[in-house]
Amino acid sequence: MINSMPYLPKNLRLLLLLSSSSIKSCPLPLSLRPLSPRSFSLSTVFSSSSSSMEKHEANHDGSKPSNSFVFNKRRAEGIDITDKKKRNLERKSQKLNPTNTIAYAQILGTGMDTQDTSSSVLLFFDKQRFIFNAGEGLQRFCTEHKIKLSKIDHVFLSRVCSETAGGLPGLLLTLAGIGEEGLSVNVWGPSDLNYLVDAMKSFIPRAAMVHTRTFGPSSTPDPIVLVNDEVVKISAIILKPCQSEEDSGSKSGELSVVYVCELPEILGKFDLEKAKKIFGVKPGPKYSKLQSGQSVKSDERDITVYPSDVMGPSLPGPIVLLVDCPTESHAAELFSVSSLESYYSCPDDQTEGAKFVNCIIHLSPSSVTSSPTYQSWMKKFHSTQHILAGHQRKNMAFPVLKASSRIAAKLNYLCPQFFPAPGFWPSQLADNSIIDPTPSNKCTSSNLAESISAENLLKFNLRPLAIRGMDRSFIPAPSTSSEVVDELLSEIPEIKDKSEEIKQFWNKQHNKTIIEKLWLTESNTVLPSCLENIRRDDMEIVLLGTGSSQPSKYRNVSAIYIDLFSRGSILLDCGEGTLGQLKRRYGLDSADEAVKKLRCIWISHIHADHHAGLARILALRSKLLKGVTHEPVIVVGPRPLKRFLDAYQSLEDLDMEFLDCRSTTSSSWASLESGGDAEGSLFRAGSPMQSVFKRSDIPMDNSSVLLCLKNLKKVLSEIGLDDLISFPVVHCPQAFGIVIKAAERVNSVGEQIPGWKMVYSGDTRPCPEIVEASRDATVLIHEATFEDALIEEALAKNHSTTKEAIDMGSSAGVYRIVLTHFSQRYPKIPVIDESHMHNTCIAFDLMSINMADLQVLPKVLPYFKTLFRDEMVEDEDADDDLKEEAF
Repeated sequence: MINSMPYLPKNLRLLLLLSSSSIKSCPLPLSLRPLSPRSFSLSTVFSSSSSSMEKHEANHDGSKPSNSFVFNKRRAEGIDITDKKKRNLERKSQKLNPTNTIAYAQILGTGMDTQDTSSSVLLFFDKQRFIFNAGEGLQRFCTEHKIKLSKIDHVFLSRVCSETAGGLPGLLLTLAGIGEEGLSVNVWGPSDLNYLVDAMKSFIPRAAMVHTRTFGPSSTPDPIVLVNDEVVKISAIILKPCQSEEDSGSKSGELSVVYVCELPEILGKFDLEKAKKIFGVKPGPKYSKLQSGQSVKSDERDITVYPSDVMGPSLPGPIVLLVDCPTESHAAELFSVSSLESYYSCPDDQTEGAKFVNCIIHLSPSSVTSSPTYQSWMKKFHSTQHILAGHQRKNMAFPVLKASSRIAAKLNYLCPQFFPAPGFWPSQLADNSIIDPTPSNKCTSSNLAESISAENLLKFNLRPLAIRGMDRSFIPAPSTSSEVVDELLSEIPEIKDKSEEIKQFWNKQHNKTIIEKLWLTESNTVLPSCLENIRRDDMEIVLLGTGSSQPSKYRNVSAIYIDLFSRGSILLDCGEGTLGQLKRRYGLDSADEAVKKLRCIWISHIHADHHAGLARILALRSKLLKGVTHEPVIVVGPRPLKRFLDAYQSLEDLDMEFLDCRSTTSSSWASLESGGDAEGSLFRAGSPMQSVFKRSDIPMDNSSVLLCLKNLKKVLSEIGLDDLISFPVVHCPQAFGIVIKAAERVNSVGEQIPGWKMVYSGDTRPCPEIVEASRDATVLIHEATFEDALIEEALAKNHSTTKEAIDMGSSAGVYRIVLTHFSQRYPKIPVIDESHMHNTCIAFDLMSINMADLQVLPKVLPYFKTLFRDEMVEDEDADDDLKEEAF
């Protein structure tokens, strides 16, 4: 049997699952039939270490199968062959250097342009790294700016909510996948962190969270000391607003933290002549002891020599405060914190215990920092450098993720129809005087203490003493979209003509002739009746994230926004950074509208790259609609996701109803109302893959499921849809794809015509359910993680290759296929073979596909290759399925 599959690796554990009788009438491509049809439906695992095989001679209905599908059974069941024994992940320990030559605080500008998440702060020492706040996009930011997360020793949260901690799950999973044994990191936060840890247990290994540490309100007024070593002392002061305040009832941000970072004093200069001639200490080891603060015996006199005898006066170590007051009620609490009083000092204050603060980084929003209360508190610090790192309007002008924004600008120039002008680089800001171009960038408001607005990668040097203070040398030079386009035209002059050619596809005068010429010899030339005279405000597919595993410079992780315009919207998958992508696509204000009109969010499976951004979206929607009459959003997902959401709601209001994907399969829609509990045919009782579709240990009440299902049916009707059907696929336990069908409509001559049908595969190997679900679909969005040459990796990780994805759509008679979820080893454009892509296109982040434009979609593909003709495949530092390997 192995000899009949020459392209399969012998060292992989594979399972051959034969298609059900429901698709026998649709022969599949040869590439999906690695075995000649034989009279068995299941051949169990084989590998180089075990040649034993089990054969099942017939399907469950007694018939003989005609087609076969190949996948990794152990991975689909959640028992991967590479599983390691449970262990506590390694936590790095390094020998510290108490005489650091370099130390600084640096602003990591995550969320500065999109204002969707809190900025992070890096506290850097020669042998240690500390990060304050880990909002969504932190990994992507660090990848672009070459900040190695593997070097991070501690993460501190100023609050525990999606705004400050949305990137923490992805960070923990990435560290867990580094090296042979994986790494962990100390995570510190107020007692609310326990709720987040409890929520993350549903999809993050416990071993990755063993170093999470919480601290609560102290019984004494003194700061809570968290880290105290040779190079830095970090303490926490907790702020809790009065319960009588208007916002005290909210779950989010009840506790916030002021972090105090104190470096040790700088010893005075060692007086060599004095030590030698006056105190009789000979050169040697005793000099080092004196400089390190130890007393020694004189070599020439019977006396003890103390460090103060031979050392100049010491200088106090620099102090940095990080302050996060999300509301004015938190700001009011600053005045009642007695432990801060010793820091309200002048540089020349000689009072015992007085401390001078060199720099305060304000993470508080601008609405708080500009308030009279907060301003009054800031003025208590004398000659302190204030850095305002809350969301500032001026930071919207230029994108923080420059690599992806440059790609977006180029694609917009080439094909604005599929790549509308993105929400960043807005002209009203780029050309407006609200942007202060002066180097000092000082805030000049009369009631504002001397301060500076934070900029991306702005530094405050702490050591060496000679350069202490602000350092703007690392701030990226601003650029505009017009500069990117000028550069593009210089590098690829013919791209201007290519852009003009693409415009002709939408030219009504020439459209008919061009389309007939281009599609003369191709299949699927007939326009489906569902697209006849379709309006541009019917439906648009916005691909927010098209990469796999973890965010990269050019592609974010999975998310697809289905815009139904005035009727509402649906979100399919919601990886980390989805909100930021919405802001980049629509702009700040319009993105908020896009979030508010979400009626349903559907999650394909429990891997973090498909749902880690969900809490941020739900929390924002709840906040935006507070006080407005509305219905909770319906979240449809695998049942383990409910455990995460239920636990997370202790932190923030999510305002949602949950529905298991199994309750939205075609058989479930039909059977639940009658009290049944039907499951998809691929995982039906007694089938070889029943164990993959294993039941969750979370109990579900059928009556509440039925009520939620009726609510979903009502929502679908209101937004012009007939069906939302989940179907099981082969990737990991409880992985699903989805079918969305629009309601019938009346055409221009009064005839009733069917609505469009869209299918999304989620992550999967080719399987019968996809073919069946995609039958005669208008558009299929299918994952294509690997190029065709990497079939072994696709099999091992239960993903699809480019050709396999296209074959799935072709077998089902799909009109248009969109490929997505590309391995991050393909930095800008994946490896493709155009010879079999006549009805296919590849996706890019922020690509917007209007249903009215589906006819010309495949013809833009060659132009993408021209745009990226010089791009080569490159491997990212991290493994492509890093996050999945950590499960």
